[in-house]
Amino acid sequence: MAHRLQATISGSCVPAGGNFPKPQACSVRKGSAALWVGRVARGVIAFVVLLTSIPLARPAHAISVRIKDIVDYEGVRDNQLVGYGLVVGLHGTGDRLTNTIFTRETLIGMLNRLGVNIRDREIQLQTHDVAAVMVTATLPPFSHGGGRIDVTVSAVGDAQDLTGGTLLVTPLQAADGEVYAVAQGALVTNAFTAGGAAASVTRNIPTSAHIANGAVVEREVPVVLGMKGAVHLSLHNPNFTTANRIADAINRHLGRNLARVDDPRTIMVDLTGRDAASTLYRIGDLTVQPDTMAKVIVDEASGTIVMGDNVRISTVAVAQGNLTIQVTETPQISQPGPFSNGTTAVAPRTDIGVSTDNNKRLGMLREGPTLASLVAGMNALGMGPRDMIGILQAIKADGALQPDLEVR
Repeated sequence: MAHRLQATISGSCVPAGGNFPKPQACSVRKGSAALWVGRVARGVIAFVVLLTSIPLARPAHAISVRIKDIVDYEGVRDNQLVGYGLVVGLHGTGDRLTNTIFTRETLIGMLNRLGVNIRDREIQLQTHDVAAVMVTATLPPFSHGGGRIDVTVSAVGDAQDLTGGTLLVTPLQAADGEVYAVAQGALVTNAFTAGGAAASVTRNIPTSAHIANGAVVEREVPVVLGMKGAVHLSLHNPNFTTANRIADAINRHLGRNLARVDDPRTIMVDLTGRDAASTLYRIGDLTVQPDTMAKVIVDEASGTIVMGDNVRISTVAVAQGNLTIQVTETPQISQPGPFSNGTTAVAPRTDIGVSTDNNKRLGMLREGPTLASLVAGMNALGMGPRDMIGILQAIKADGALQPDLEVR
């Protein structure tokens, strides 16, 4: 290259372009040519460096989520509560006491406790403003005495509407039989019923109501974090890859050998010499990229198909067509002429049409590196969701669909 550049410069008074200094004479020495060669080399190197410094387009990364959004902490859980009570103040839409014996007995027992004895005249008790209900609630973790929780009230008799009713004091028990909360308050159904002599309309469910902050917590459920010097994180979706990523993130930010994967669902975190609350706070804000299993879920009842991002399919050829038979009855009626004493005659006429969708051809569903290419290929075949369900099942049977196919 040095020889070719030297010959070109020696044969011309002006260099052929570039940012070379203008030569003073047509004759150039060999040392000057070497200097220009060095400048050219440095320019090429700078250009290459410039190209490598330009950021290239990269594929989008998976979404990172916080650890506390995909795991549960051992011992930190909700508790279900249930109770039986009475709703009063209904506008004639309550239980019929002659049909619902438990409502009548509950009402009589409640009145007896309040000093009203009607046992001798219970047959005359015909009110329609009372309804027996089941009261349910969820006691969240770390709830303290005096706190309030929401409750749901549902009719158990033949009450038609709980709108406007008031729930009387109802103890709420857990599975151990202990009372953990007491509920009482006015009901809200967010439903209405309107109608006339021939028609009526109902929106939402008038026999199920809600009371915001309707129960007072009476007993606490103790929760001790890290009782044995360790706490376990439980994944919502068990996965070895996600569990190891969580353990790696914890060890990288909080210390080596702090977290260990026990199984695809459980990660053990050593809390020896550490405060449990502050450690779990720091762990919860760490982010990881959860892994998803390659699975296709099919709901035949609703025609729903859900695919994960890792779903792949081998190249297959698909042909799909339906046989449609349409039968139409158009009877012909022949009327007799006037004053002819004739009778009306009906001549049957049937039209039968058969369609085999001959315009559909064998289509190629090619292997694609992404879910988007798979969806685009299936949409290009012009199939509906229910047709896709049958084709996916056939492709799975052929072995070209690699992930699991779950039919519900």
